[in-house]
Amino acid sequence: MHRAITLSEYVKKRNGVALGEPGSMVNMLKRSLGAGSFYLFWQYWNPIWGYYLSRNIMKPLSEQLPLWLAIILTFAVSGALHDLAITLVKWQLTFFFTPWFSLMGIIVLVTKKFAISYGEHHWLIRALINLSLIAVSLVLTRQYV
Repeated sequence: MHRAITLSEYVKKRNGVALGEPGSMVNMLKRSLGAGSFYLFWQYWNPIWGYYLSRNIMKPLSEQLPLWLAIILTFAVSGALHDLAITLVKWQLTFFFTPWFSLMGIIVLVTKKFAISYGEHHWLIRALINLSLIAVSLVLTRQYV
């Protein structure tokens, strides 16, 4: 029987250091921004949030739906939870993060499908590419939502 990975193990696997250890945030930023693909960026970004999304959203969805749809819906759920948080803080209905995160999920799928990788480039170039993909999706979302 397969043993479920703990949050602590997941964070150490993604960050290279244990949960709460000094350097955890720096490692997350270095690894995610310097990832050689947009798909890998999301493997390293915010491992605590990623752990719960993976365990409670992605895994159950991927057992019932095609993987591509489970990925988009996982990004959408993450966005919806961000929208809910902003709505509760501002007491004003917010619907921005759901489409933005869904679009980023689509970009993940497209870049993975076409094997778009930039791992051979310097860390700064990789970071600029990853940030550019996030920025382009943000601008497109702002334009149409």
